[in-house]
Amino acid sequence: MTASTEQPRLVVHLIHQLDVGGLENGLINLIKHMPPERYRHAIVCLKDYSDFHAHIKTRGVEIISLNKREGKDFGHYVRMFRALRALQPDVIHTRNLCGIEGQLVAALAGVKLRVHGEHGRDMFDLYGKRLKYQLLRRLLRPLIGHFIAVSADLEHWLIDSVGAEPGRVSQIANGVDSVQFHPRLGPPAAVGPEGFMSDNAFVIGSVGRMVDVKNFPTLVEAFLRLIASPHPAHQRMRLLIVGDGPTRAECLDMLARAGAAHRAWLPGERGDISQLLRAMDLFVLPSLAEGSSNTILEAMASGLPVIATAVGGNTELVHPGFTGILVPPRSPDLMAAAIADYCRIPEMGARHGMRARSQIIATHSLPAMARGYLAVYDALARNGQEPKEPPCAPSPDSST
Repeated sequence: MTASTEQPRLVVHLIHQLDVGGLENGLINLIKHMPPERYRHAIVCLKDYSDFHAHIKTRGVEIISLNKREGKDFGHYVRMFRALRALQPDVIHTRNLCGIEGQLVAALAGVKLRVHGEHGRDMFDLYGKRLKYQLLRRLLRPLIGHFIAVSADLEHWLIDSVGAEPGRVSQIANGVDSVQFHPRLGPPAAVGPEGFMSDNAFVIGSVGRMVDVKNFPTLVEAFLRLIASPHPAHQRMRLLIVGDGPTRAECLDMLARAGAAHRAWLPGERGDISQLLRAMDLFVLPSLAEGSSNTILEAMASGLPVIATAVGGNTELVHPGFTGILVPPRSPDLMAAAIADYCRIPEMGARHGMRARSQIIATHSLPAMARGYLAVYDALARNGQEPKEPPCAPSPDSST
């Protein structure tokens, strides 16, 4: 009896750009934790890719750039069609609004198994209600074999607003590496430029792309209000925002105009996120919209209490009074008050951070996330475009 020579099925992941970001990091983690004997992977980028692709370079993942121009670029549809015809994938997996048109191109290219994931919304459509985008989603909905949502908020929206059949929607929580991201042992490392850290510094931190939807100026404004107050505990505060993007210059300017540049460090994009998280005492995410934030998960795995805006999947991750505090978006006063509580009551931060890590280990392991996606792909492969039973992610476990 000879061994089977059948190749593992090929999944093509269509994304906007392979660069530093939560969605992209989640894709890399997914590929690393999927069984290679069952599924191969390729990534097609509407734009291009950066050095971030080195994280999967050794896994034989082909990466193709369509080099889509800004605005209307009808030529990229032709390039996408040709790429899919050359790759001949078993499964196409598009993500977010920017990729959903790829469902039509994939159908025309003969790709039978089609999955679409929703990971969050952008500034131009914070609540997923803009008419032209709703019409596009509804028009393409019949082509999609299964939807994946990373949060209950997005799952309900797909069913209630987009009109997806409940049996064709799975919620699969993002996973995090709780070995790489762990609480610090001992005193915090001395990070940042000389004079930034002190023996008793209280470091308020955040990580993310510095774009409008992440709303980092609100965090800077809250920080400036706190250090301007006479309370002695506030003089220990330092601000660390890791990431790059168009609002970084605005935040730096706000700090400079207030004479507070020496008490903040905005280093731009970094590759040592896990170490920098261990230098923080509190994690704050001021977003205007979120799917299921990977940076919140990483902060919680690092044993940090979290202050986040009460938007999207944040409300499913942060439990007020237990693992953190939720505040309304664009509310620097309420954000400042929440930060002040953690600064003045350090034992509260330690207690919430410990609970946060326990929550991550119990419900957000990378193997559990990978098994959820595997169940979707397998069900579509068994049943074609019309699965008789909805694929379900298995119950999360405590494996890491």
